[in-house]
Amino acid sequence: MPKPNGCREAATGGFRRRSREHVLDRSTVKWPEIALCDAAYRSQRTAHAFAIVNQKGGVGKSTTAVNLGASLASLGHRVLIVDMDPQGNATSGVGVNKAALDSGTYDAVVLDTLMAGVIVATPTERLDIVPADARLAAAEVELVPRIGRELKLKAALAPVLDRYDVVLIDCPPSLGLLTVNALAAAAACLIPVQCEYYALEGLTQLRETIGLVRRHLNPGLRVAGVLLTMVDPRTKLSDQVGAEVRRHFGDLVFHTEVPRSVRLAEAPSFGQPVIAYAPGSRGAGAYAALALEVAERLALDRRDAHAGAAPSPVPAIHASGSRRDDHD
Repeated sequence: MPKPNGCREAATGGFRRRSREHVLDRSTVKWPEIALCDAAYRSQRTAHAFAIVNQKGGVGKSTTAVNLGASLASLGHRVLIVDMDPQGNATSGVGVNKAALDSGTYDAVVLDTLMAGVIVATPTERLDIVPADARLAAAEVELVPRIGRELKLKAALAPVLDRYDVVLIDCPPSLGLLTVNALAAAAACLIPVQCEYYALEGLTQLRETIGLVRRHLNPGLRVAGVLLTMVDPRTKLSDQVGAEVRRHFGDLVFHTEVPRSVRLAEAPSFGQPVIAYAPGSRGAGAYAALALEVAERLALDRRDAHAGAAPSPVPAIHASGSRRDDHD
């Protein structure tokens, strides 16, 4: 019986056998062609906007958005998180009470509310968020008849990009219209990959989606990097998945790996990034190292950081949802 297209010869033994059967064929992987390496991108003066994307759930997208954003802010950079996930995990993870919000991503993308009016200041200095709530789940349907539906987020973000050094867009676990909006609005994407076998299987489809967005909506879209998450050095599985990812994606894989960490898992329940909740933990150290690596890849210099030390550049809203008075 002929083998399905793209399959490889099976070897003996658990993970190794399955990975050789199903993971991406190296001959079809074109990720380096869209790597974040061109001088034109590095020299742009507006915010470095990138989507944190992977259609598989539970790989650490929201965790990365919250903790990378907070770590970059701790370096002095002005950071905006855009929560495009109807679950709103990034929103609650930075300490914003979703129940008290009057507006958010849904209003900016679907109702055309000005983005500056829905940005919320978080308890972390220099870190703001465009929050999400359950209404965003309806956006996939409500945007369908709209002209330019794939570019709604890009248009909404344009007036505020120059107020930030970095914009992180937290995508939902799907490749639907919300994710396409994020990819169309971003200059680059960051791909978290959980160190488990099933995390490898959707990467071909993700590559194809990024390729479609580049051809039809955003020719400048690049891959900022691939981040290994939930790494457990005690298991052979983590080592094997990590080696497989590095073999396929090479220099696109960040040197920093995010470990499994109890403190990292606990922090969202307290509405805090891990650098505030447990600054001495392994998770905090990993995201601090990732922030330095990202800043180097984006060529964010110290002058940007010093400029970012200024107060929040938008009329901010407290995490409780009420507007901050001028004298606060």
